[in-house]
Formats: sequence, C-alpha cells, structure tokens
Amino acid sequence: MNQTQLITFITDYIEANQEKLDDIAKQIFDFAEVRFEEYKSSALISQVLEDAGFSIRRGVGKLDTAFIAEFSNKANKPVVAFLGEYDALPNLSQIPGLAQQQAEIPDGSGHGCGHNLLGTASLGAALAVKEALLKFDLSGSVRYYGCPAEEGGSGKTFMVRDGVFDYVDTAICWHPAPDNIIWGVSTLANIQAEYAFKGISSHAAAAPEVGRSALDAVELMNVGANYLREHVPSDVRFHYAITDTGGKSPNVVQADAKVLYLIRAPQIATVNDVYARISNIAKGAALMTGTEVTIRFDKACSNYLPNHILASTMDDIFHELGAPAFNAEEIALAKEIRKSIPEVNRQREFVSEMLTAEGKAMELAAKDKDLSDFIYPYGPEAANLILSGSTDVGDVSWKVPTVQCLVASHTRQTAAHTWQWTTTGKTSIGLKGMRHAAKIMGATGLKLFVEPELITAAKAELDNKTQQMPYQNPIPVGVDPNNQK
Repeated sequence: MNQTQLITFITDYIEANQEKLDDIAKQIFDFAEVRFEEYKSSALISQVLEDAGFSIRRGVGKLDTAFIAEFSNKANKPVVAFLGEYDALPNLSQIPGLAQQQAEIPDGSGHGCGHNLLGTASLGAALAVKEALLKFDLSGSVRYYGCPAEEGGSGKTFMVRDGVFDYVDTAICWHPAPDNIIWGVSTLANIQAEYAFKGISSHAAAAPEVGRSALDAVELMNVGANYLREHVPSDVRFHYAITDTGGKSPNVVQADAKVLYLIRAPQIATVNDVYARISNIAKGAALMTGTEVTIRFDKACSNYLPNHILASTMDDIFHELGAPAFNAEEIALAKEIRKSIPEVNRQREFVSEMLTAEGKAMELAAKDKDLSDFIYPYGPEAANLILSGSTDVGDVSWKVPTVQCLVASHTRQTAAHTWQWTTTGKTSIGLKGMRHAAKIMGATGLKLFVEPELITAAKAELDNKTQQMPYQNPIPVGVDPNNQK
C-alpha cells in the first residue's frame, strides 16, 4: 500500500463519519470542563472507543479523567498512540460563531484553546487506523490516550511519571491553530507553584501593631521577584496571579493571601534554579512581614523534543492532502472576527516563532488573509527554534518519539486563550480543521504500521538526543495530582 492509498483510506473513513465526529466535538464544546474536571468529555470519548471495540483502562496516572483505549490486531507491537485533550479554560465562555465577544454563560468556561477539536480529531484518527489494521490485516496496536488538564495541570507529565507511556513506540498529536505547519520546534519547560502566606488579622487602625499582613508579604514577594528579572537568563519568563487577597476591607489586616507563579525557561534545569530563587524570595517576604509561607508545588512540564524522522513523514502527508479548503461564508466570518484584533497585534502570527526564513517570507505575503489556505514549509533547522509557550506533550516527547502538526481551525492572527479562538470552535471553520487534522494524523499513524522501519529510525533519533541528557520527570514523586484540582 503506497502513501496515496493509505491517505485515501483514512480520508474516506473520516468523511464517512463526519457527522459523528462533528457531534462529539460540539458536545465537548458545550461541556467546557476545566482541568481535572473533564468527567463528561472523558466519558463520552472513552465510550465511543469502547463501542468501537477498544479495551479501556480508566483512571490511569491516578487521574480520574485520564484513560487509555487500545485495539490490537494479530500482535501487540508496534504501539502507535494518539494523544487527546478535552479540557477548557476558565472565563472563556463565548457564543459560537459570533464575531464579537459575548459569553454564552457569564463567567463560564470555554474552549479557548480548541481542545474540543483536538481530542475529537485524535479520536477520529484512532478509529480510522483501527479499521485499517483490520482491512489490510496489519499487525500492531493503536491506542488513544485521554489526557486531562493540559491547561495549567500538566496531566501528561503526571501520566509519564506514572509509567503510562512506557511501552508506546510512537505518539501522534496536533493542535488547532490559525495556520498550517508541522510542529518542529522546541517549547519552554515550566513549573507552577502556589505561595500561601499566613499572618495575623487585627483592626488596621486601632491595633495595627498586632497584625501581620499576609497581603503585604505577597506584595513584597512580587516586588522581589520583579527585581530578580534582571538577574536571570534573557530567555527566562515568570508570571504571577494573586489568587487570594485575604479580603475586601481595608480596615482589616489580611491574615491570609496567596499568589500563583508560573516559571518558564528552555530547559527544566534552569526552571528549577529560578524556582528555588523565587521560593527564597517568598521566604524572605515572610520574614520581613512576620508571616509564614507554605509552598505548594502545583505542576510542571518539560520542553518539547521534535523528531525529524516523524515530522518529515507527517509533512509529506500534510502536503499531499493540502490545506483545509474554506468557503466564502467561512472567510466572511473570519474577516469579521479579524476586525477585533488591534492593528499592532496583526504583525505577529501565532506560528511566527516556528517559521524558517522561507516561512517568514510566506507569512509576510499572506498578511491580509483571513483564513489560511497554505502550508508553511518544514525543515530540520526548525529544531533550533523555541516557541515561547509550553505543553505537557513535551514530557511524552522525551519518552516516546512524538510528532504533531498545527492545522487551521481559527481566524488568522488571532491568539490562543481568547474569545476569538472559542468562537470558531463549534463552527464549520473549526470542525473542518478538526477533520483535516484527523486525516493527517490517521494517515501518518497508518504509514508507521506499513513502514515500521520509520519507527525504528525515530527511536534511534530520540535515543541520540537523550543520551547526553537523560529524561527526568519534573514533578516530584510526592506531588499528588488529586491535590491540584
């Protein structure tokens, strides 16, 4: 079976099951469940797989909403896995298909990163490959990994720590995006931690000398951390959110306050160093204010390791399939959504950090396009680039040769974690990109079964990269994911 034939088989399956896949993506959009709370989404996808003949292991990695679905034909190896996500983001509820910001549920959550599309496309790919194994009598196992809490929870990192990916040969994933490109770049590793200060409340005017302000400690910690920015490598980033100010009355000395920090750098070793320094700043703030501080390690993830063998394989398939084709009505909606983007923000695409010199020239030529109708070029030199975001797919990529692509599912020049992404997640724009991603991933997975020597080469590439720097999971053993909800 040549590449065109396997692409045709996968494409025919996805198109024949279009209505079913679209319905699943729409349901998950409506569920809009945030990290570690994806009970309905997890149950829906796992039930579809179980009905299709997959065996299901639920609650893997000590995570209630994580699962593995597996189908084997003739032999257990090789194991090709598709990674699915289905968590939403807080405060990103949006009426779908509306070209202006308007929450469907006030203060509700929403799929501002397109994970309702992400998990469903991976589902479609897994189902299609399962049918191909039977149709062409191929040996091996196809798996779907239900991965919760990518947004601020690092569900996959917990799963890797628990050995859930130990016997996988290859992992395949994708991400909704405004453009089409193979994900060939690294990402930033990160650690997220909460600093909870405990003081003594008192009347701020009558007995201020008695009080010990936890809010003062948070503010002093943030000041100290901001001074630290001058004394860390230029590629280190850290951000914070005060999650508990201790109250709303200025005449009360706040006895409790909390701040959440997210620290990023290209390598986890650097993140660990900066985390230790910020933790010392917190301890200093506690000393200065006479309060106590409790540090809770929340989550972490490693940087992403691109695999050129798999990336070039997926790129060939992507180009043979072409980019998703959008109609005039879809382009008109995207044009209206794009009007909401300030002109200054239009100078930087979501994929800008992934582009080679040739890609940047294409980006400039396409600056006025509302939806992407082309594929950016991929080359091995992309591995030298670093995306300023983070993903827990990174930890999977250190253990298993991993490949992923970005497929146009949103308006060009819009940013993730915004209402502009949420609004297309239930429209034909998002659903069309989702189905296209399922075809790319499914055809890539099927090709690995047909040409298992690609898996061997991809493993050798990963072994070579990790030989000098063995993988260490960034989440300490004592950190329980059930305490992170």
